[in-house]
Amino acid sequence: MNITEKFWQQKTLQEMNEAEWEALCDGCGKCCYRKFIEGRGKRERLYFTRIACDLLDLETGRCRNYPQRFKLMPDCSKLTKKNLPEFSWLPKTCAYRLLYEGKPLPDWHPLLVGDQRAMKQAGVFIRDGIHEEDVIDWFEFVVEEF
Repeated sequence: MNITEKFWQQKTLQEMNEAEWEALCDGCGKCCYRKFIEGRGKRERLYFTRIACDLLDLETGRCRNYPQRFKLMPDCSKLTKKNLPEFSWLPKTCAYRLLYEGKPLPDWHPLLVGDQRAMKQAGVFIRDGIHEEDVIDWFEFVVEEF
């Protein structure tokens, strides 16, 4: 599939083809870090952690087996055009969230600068992640919202 130049400025999320949709990802990997909810109703609280899915490459922020991720990790969630509104926990810097909210991409986004390292240099990348298989007490790894 082809990627149209500056497609994110010319198309809605619904109009994007598969390649364009995938290209929106900045590679921060934050969607692959574990989150959990405590409480219910008004007392419900979402916690973000530094605990990564065991398939996440902690250095690159990319899945080590993207084509097989759903088979290998049954709790892996697929972000789609249809279910995007359900992913309100996405990072405030996430291109999918930003475009859904009618906002521009951040100035460090790889689609704008042509370099994946810009995202890391902007401080968006989680630097001290740990794989789920190495964790005993999740509360040790709770972080502020990302």
